Amino acid sequence: MKEELNALFTPWKIGNCEIKNRIVLTSMGGTDLFGWMEKNHFDEAGADFILEVASNNAGLVLPGCQPVYNPMFGQWLFENEKMYDDLAAWMPKLHATGAKLFVQLTAGFGRSFTISSMMEKLYTNPVLRAASKPFMDLDKITASASESPNRWSDKVPSRAMTVAEIQEFIDAFAKTAVLLKKAGVDGVEVHAVHEGYLLDQFTLKYVNKRTDEYGGSLENRYRFAAEIVKKIKEACGKDFPVSLRYSVVSKTKDFRMGALPGEEYREVGRDMAESEIAAKFLQDAGYDMLNCDNGTYDAWYWAHPPIYMPENCNLEDVEHIRKFVDIPVVCAGRMDPAVAAKSIAEGKIDGAGFARNFLADPEWVTKLMEGREEDIRPCILCHNGCFNMCHYKGVPNDQDLFDSLHLARCAVNAETMQKEKHYIKPALTPKKVIVIGGGIGGMEAARVLKLRGHEPVIYEASDVLGGTFIPASSESYKGKLRDLLAWYRRQMEVLGIEVHLNSRIASIEEFPNMPVIVATGSAPRYLRNVPGYEKMIEACEYLNGAEVGHRVAVIGGGLTGCEIAYELYLKGHEPIIVEMKDDLIAQHGVCLANSSYLWEYFAWKKVPVYLSQKLAEVNDEGIVIKDKDGVKTRIPCDSVISSAGYIPTPLAKNGGRVHLVGDCFRVGNLRSVIWRAYEAAMQI
Repeated sequence: MKEELNALFTPWKIGNCEIKNRIVLTSMGGTDLFGWMEKNHFDEAGADFILEVASNNAGLVLPGCQPVYNPMFGQWLFENEKMYDDLAAWMPKLHATGAKLFVQLTAGFGRSFTISSMMEKLYTNPVLRAASKPFMDLDKITASASESPNRWSDKVPSRAMTVAEIQEFIDAFAKTAVLLKKAGVDGVEVHAVHEGYLLDQFTLKYVNKRTDEYGGSLENRYRFAAEIVKKIKEACGKDFPVSLRYSVVSKTKDFRMGALPGEEYREVGRDMAESEIAAKFLQDAGYDMLNCDNGTYDAWYWAHPPIYMPENCNLEDVEHIRKFVDIPVVCAGRMDPAVAAKSIAEGKIDGAGFARNFLADPEWVTKLMEGREEDIRPCILCHNGCFNMCHYKGVPNDQDLFDSLHLARCAVNAETMQKEKHYIKPALTPKKVIVIGGGIGGMEAARVLKLRGHEPVIYEASDVLGGTFIPASSESYKGKLRDLLAWYRRQMEVLGIEVHLNSRIASIEEFPNMPVIVATGSAPRYLRNVPGYEKMIEACEYLNGAEVGHRVAVIGGGLTGCEIAYELYLKGHEPIIVEMKDDLIAQHGVCLANSSYLWEYFAWKKVPVYLSQKLAEVNDEGIVIKDKDGVKTRIPCDSVISSAGYIPTPLAKNGGRVHLVGDCFRVGNLRSVIWRAYEAAMQI
């Protein structure tokens, strides 16, 4: 292990609870011990994930946040005592790893509850609303500090909670904590004065307009959170550790409007001056640790940083707030282990929080300790598998039901939280398997085939492995994607997989009677009906190095087009975005944390965006676009980049001995490529 990392592996204490090192697995919805969005029970899948992380040298592990009132079926968490007996029987396994376990408890979501189209129908139809109340009481689930708009939907607003309801939640925290302590859990974490969830909504002046004892002054706005820890301590004893998940600064300009790194703005939530007072107030109320980052659901990219956010984006603020308390402080949010170690060594923070890293590679801490950094499968901050709650104009949360009920999966690791269907099963009859195409899909298929005992052979038409992931990872801010590409190339070497470069295959008949995986990708969609289309530069051509002028029109405002426009701006160009739909990144599966960053960045930097417009012409002066009424607008520019999507280019039909994977099967994202490749390799 590198000497610079030593501080990460020193012991520390939260109250009287000693933690063996400074690595903290922070909570993620979906890694729960008592189920997620289902009837509460001891969740074997969540327990297996937590145990795997603990077995790989994490010091403190926190399962996914557990609502004390279950949004589904309306059950209070303390009511099912059997699952605490199951937890007690499991705890010795956890403690045998040397890790400590805190269970994170939440009062819920309030106005941040992710509303779907189905939920809108349930709420707005009086008959359905009454019928659905026993299993989904949206009026109760979305209740907040005051009447306020939902983050996702205008059709399901929040009402103000009553004082009686507040007290009911306070009591529920204490009753649940007692059962957790009895089961052998080392502590609890209250979620939280954090991320604009319900407890945070009480603290934030732009949400909380109450005039009773839970509104107005700082003491009143933080009273809910303070009374929770006091009640837990009263029930469990002052030595039972209680951590608080805490957003240092809200980074919020208004409802549904965040503030980006470096942006000047007026804070409507918790600013640093208030946070300095609030942190001390919460410590004095009884909290033993602050587990920190920044943001709210209105500024979601701070708590769930996409790849556009800087590394260690919350560290400066967390180091500052550490000066105002005497209890340990943890910092989370795209943390770099070496930077975290330096901050810990200097006494500026006490622990480092990591979450998605463990989804991508549960063994990453062990590999770090063993000096095997190049073997760590990196998280690429895409949110495609773990947290793909998607939102754009005209829709609430646009997310598949599977994903709503199965958070904390991973785009780059098909096995994470899915080992009941994604696991390496040795081949009964090892075979030579031809893999045509050496992109990510082809390499993932070859990797799984090799681990199963087959003999994969890759044929790649170009002179390097990577396929379209090479241009997809080329932008300046996509270092993590380049790390993943390097990881895959290394796996081909480590596993000894036979690779033939510069080998274009014309037909699968070159390999008769052999199983074949086809991973030949897709081809760009060209707007051939547009006069002058040949003057455009295709997106991958630009990403592969094609030169462009200063003022560049990007045709297509999906994720690829917006990321290209973002890169152009970073490089000093003047991008212009033209999109046929009525919103940018109006596509399924892109997390709101990612898309809202780009929307708000373009608005901040005044990047021209033309929505509901079609490209009508490309000429030497620029482009001509037209709206739905046929009204044309001429836009001068130096270059035009086409990002109009892609069309699958399979070498053969799927079926029989042929298995299509990646974009040649269906154009999607990295998750669909990797998961499909894994599954195809398991079918042979």
